[in-house]
Amino acid sequence: MSTYAAHSTVSLRERSHAGAVTRLEARRRLLQVALGVIWLVDAALQFQPYMFTRSFVTNALAPVASSNPWLFAQPMVWADHFMIHDIAWWNTLYATIQLLIAIGLFWRPTVRVALATSIAWSLAVWWFAEGFGGVFASASPLSGQPGAVLLYAVVAVLLWPTGAGDASLVAYEAPWGKRGAIAAWLVLWFDFAVYFLVPANRAPQAMHDLVSSMASGEPGWVQSIDRGLAALVDGRGLAFSIALAALSVGVALAIVVPWLIRPALVVALVIAAFIWLAQDFGGIFTSQGTDVNSGPLIALLAWTYWPLAKRQGADR
Repeated sequence: MSTYAAHSTVSLRERSHAGAVTRLEARRRLLQVALGVIWLVDAALQFQPYMFTRSFVTNALAPVASSNPWLFAQPMVWADHFMIHDIAWWNTLYATIQLLIAIGLFWRPTVRVALATSIAWSLAVWWFAEGFGGVFASASPLSGQPGAVLLYAVVAVLLWPTGAGDASLVAYEAPWGKRGAIAAWLVLWFDFAVYFLVPANRAPQAMHDLVSSMASGEPGWVQSIDRGLAALVDGRGLAFSIALAALSVGVALAIVVPWLIRPALVVALVIAAFIWLAQDFGGIFTSQGTDVNSGPLIALLAWTYWPLAKRQGADR
């Protein structure tokens, strides 16, 4: 091979690699903005009038503590008692933090600060507001287990701009690397599989009762969805739980088989949509919902694992 041909080959490879890096950065930036949109919606929900009342603490936050071990529940009870006396001030602070996270994600120079704040804030809310997402109460993934806000933190790590530029998908460029990203995926989906099958969630009427209980306070069109979904799973809770658990295991394991990643992610997106329907879109239409719940976060997380499509012209 001549020197010119060798240089040309190297140049093509460099340009192909540079193009892949650019597309990966563009994908990551798009997902960062999507996370910002979700935070913006959450901030708007937190500014709803109900959140400024003592009822928000007594009816939404306080009951969560009772389902957790004493060691974790006591700080939650203390925080609720501390907050209830100045709920308007505290809620304004909470909503403003979420708004600032969203703005920080929209503006490129502050993305790292916004992602770091998102991680810290999410972990605090996961404990003090979500009660660890029902992990200690055998909650169902359909109700948000292991906690929607925990997924905010995971997604923020996966979207951290490392600038490595040598991965085929966004998640593998996270600070914890490819192995860490795969481990996070496996833990999440195996967690889903386990909690779909715990006795409280696999009972024949468990799924029906869960969906039916979500209808209160929803507009008519959402209640219609609830009735249809409840009728679909009526008496079939065990079958649906086994099916969802099996799909979750398949989605988990497929991440290590390159040619199965895209089909598995499609299944993951379908499961995320089903979960969000069961969650009544996070209750955002009730005037008392605080966030979009886990459905959209599962979908956003799945997109961080979507491989870049090869550009044939650049790879030749």
